[in-house]
This record gives sequence, C-alpha cells and structure tokens, in this order.
Amino acid sequence: MPIRRIPEGAVYDPNRVLDAVMNRLRLKNDAALSRVLEVAPPVISKIRHNTLPIGATILLRMHEVSDFSIRDLRALMLRQDADAGAVAA
Repeated sequence: MPIRRIPEGAVYDPNRVLDAVMNRLRLKNDAALSRVLEVAPPVISKIRHNTLPIGATILLRMHEVSDFSIRDLRALMLRQDADAGAVAA
C-alpha cells in the first residue's frame, strides 16, 4: 500500500481541521474539543503545535462527531500555500 504524500504546493495545517470541527460543533475552546473527541487536552495541543500528527483514530472520531466526511477532513488538513512552490524552487 503506497504512502500518501502531501501534494506539491500544499502545506499540512492541522489547525484548519480542528477549527472546522470546533465551528461545526459550536465548541468554545480546545478543552471542549478534547472532551468531545475523548482525548486528553495535551493531545489537541500537540496536534495544534504540529508535534503530533492527526492519526486515524482521531480522524475517525472527528468524522463520527461532526458528520464531516473523511475526505473533507483530509482536505481540511492541507492548505494551498502560494509560497510553498517558491520555497521549493
């Protein structure tokens, strides 16, 4: 099974997906999000600070509680960055 790579010109941005789930569920902060996702608050903090990737278990839990499709959640993880192509060149 091939490993999926981030498309060229895109940047991994976990904050976009966390914020989208929070908005969908009308949550006020990361502590409320951690309770809904049933993970410890430091897990959300580590994801936000890009020290822990969004794993399959959390992705599935986000899907279950928010009714976002997995495809939509994965798309939200990526941000098209105009500067990414310039940096790589």
